[in-house]
Formats: sequence, C-alpha cells, structure tokens
Amino acid sequence: MSANEILDMLMGIVQTSGLANFQFNLIIMWMIGLLFMYLAIAKNFEPLLLLPIGFGIFIVNFPLVPLMGFTEDGHAQLLQFFYRYGLEWEIIPCVIFLGLGAMTDFGPLIANPKTLIIGAGAQLGVFVTFTGTILAGFTLKEAASVGIIGGADGPTTIYLTQHLAPQLLGANALAAYSYMAMVPLIQPPIMRLFTTQKERLIKMKQMRSVSRQEKIIFPLVTVAIIALLVPSVVPLMGMFMLGNLMKESGVVARLTDTAQNALMNIVTIFLGISVGATMHADAFLNPKPLFIFALGLVDFAVCTVGGILTVKIMNLFLKEKINPLIGSAGVSAVPMAARVSELEGIKYDKKNHLLMHAMSPNLAGVIGSSAAAGMFIAMFN
Repeated sequence: MSANEILDMLMGIVQTSGLANFQFNLIIMWMIGLLFMYLAIAKNFEPLLLLPIGFGIFIVNFPLVPLMGFTEDGHAQLLQFFYRYGLEWEIIPCVIFLGLGAMTDFGPLIANPKTLIIGAGAQLGVFVTFTGTILAGFTLKEAASVGIIGGADGPTTIYLTQHLAPQLLGANALAAYSYMAMVPLIQPPIMRLFTTQKERLIKMKQMRSVSRQEKIIFPLVTVAIIALLVPSVVPLMGMFMLGNLMKESGVVARLTDTAQNALMNIVTIFLGISVGATMHADAFLNPKPLFIFALGLVDFAVCTVGGILTVKIMNLFLKEKINPLIGSAGVSAVPMAARVSELEGIKYDKKNHLLMHAMSPNLAGVIGSSAAAGMFIAMFN
C-alpha cells in the first residue's frame, strides 16, 4: 500500500468521525440530557421516565451515530425502529395504558363519583393553552396537540399528537413527560398559593367500602360510555379498562402480573429512549419546540389551578367540604399528583392523609384528558 493510499484512508477515517462533524449546539443538548439524568438519579424525579429520556437525548446528539434514521437499503436504525413502530404506530401508548389499568384501583372514584367534576375542571389549561397557541400562529391541529400537554398524560399526548400533528410528536412528548415527572417540583407552590391555611386543614371522612362486583362492572360501563361518546380514544381507554378488569376479576393473576411489571417495564424503556432520541439539536433548538416546552409549563400550571378552583367552587354547595389540595390531583399524572396532595396535606396536619381521596380526581383526570383528546380528534381529524 502506497503512502498516498494510507493517507487517503486516514483522512477518510477522520472525515467520518464524530470529531470532524462536531457542532457546538450539540453541547446544549448534552447538558439537557445530563440534567434529566441528574434529576432522575440525584433527585429521584420519576427515574423510570427521566433516566431513559435523558440518555436518549444525550446519545442521539453525537455526530453520525446510526440511531435515528434509515440505512441505505431503507431499514430503520435502532431507535428509529422503536420510534416508528412504538410511537408512530401508537402501540406503546396503548400498551402503557394496559399496564396502568392493571395497577389501578378505581375504588376511590367509585366511592366518590362527584370528583369526576374535579377531573373535568383540571382540564382548564388544555383549552386555555389551545386558545393561546392558536393566537401564537399554530394551526388548529397543532394547537390541540399542544394543549393536551397540560393534562400531564404522556400516552394521551402521544396518541393525540400522532393523529393531528405528527411533526410535533417529539417536542410534545418530551414536554408532557418532563412536566409529568416534575409534578413534585411544580405543583406545591401553586397549591400553597391558591389555598388558605384553613382549607389545607380540611379533613375528609373515610370513604365507603367498594364491593368487588362494583369494581368489575365499572371498567365495562366506563368503556361502553367512552365508546359511544368518544370512540376515537377507545384504543387507549379500552386497553386501560382491560388492564383494570384483569386486575379486579382476580382470575388472570399471571396476565395481570405481566402487565403490571415485565410488560410495563419493557415499554417504558422503549418509550423513554425513543422520546429522548427525537430531541436532536437540529430539531429541538429552534423557536417552535422551545415555545411548546414553555407553553407546556403554563398549560400544566393552569390545569393544576383549574382543579383547585373547581374544588373551591364545589365547596360553596357541599355540606361535607373537600380539601382543595386534592384538586391539583385532577391532572392525570397517576399517581404522582395524588402523592403530592398527600405530602402537602401532612405538612399542615400529620394526621390528615389525603392520598386515597386524591386518587379519585387523579383517576378522573385520566378519563378527562382522554375525553378532551377524543373531542379534539372528532373536531379536527
């Protein structure tokens, strides 16, 4: 081999290396990915979500890595494969809802059905942001897909965005899961701002016991109503109610265990790293995705306020008052938002446990955000 051939070979290696194709905007994305991983590892903020999302952001922002894209013969690269068949085909959101259903106890909602109103009230931010996003120049479909972020329901956000504005899927999914994971950071200041000391000390009486028969009937009745009113979200809510029926029936323990654990863990890994991998510097570091990320925070805050104010309005007419701290759980970040209500409640009275009461509007929020998504699909798809 001649000296020129060796030199050409070495030059080819250098030119195809990451160093030769480095761009300084990649450093910003490394920092974002490392921040997500820091929050997961050091602060324990929903590590099951933030760790794979953060790693996906980090790893995809190295030059020339064969992760997101297609080979010369048209085959999807590794993370592109997860993204296409998991998110674009809406498989992962539906499977996640199956697992969530298998882990969910609808007893609090069945025992206290009036909290469905709280779940509906907590969708306020969805419609406020929808209106504001239109005024900012987004299309109706884009505005609807951004508005749903405030419900803090990642699978529903992915599902709606894929139907209406697939070009925003990466930014919307990242915003939804980021704010969902940071519920313990975002909600407490808002809860303290919009409630009084007296309201935070309200004690709610123990809920009635819910029978096994009621728990078995509930998912069947609920999915039937949803199928009649908003059929477009049945793939999501149908899987959610199937998972719950499996759990409450007690006759398919092996399937329930798989849905709760192994299957849920697998799809969470694929979901997290796929969402993170969409956040390449070229796609994320431009005005629209950054604006969506900022809007998501406003959206989520207004949804939190909407749930709290709904409780305060309900208390004007109720003989047995509801603690407004559970209103913030009307967003559908299950069970993170309910845990925040519990933690805030015991700060003011160590004997005032709100977790089970908060689970009721929390579950209502899942139904409410799905209903809002179904309405948007019916209107704009």
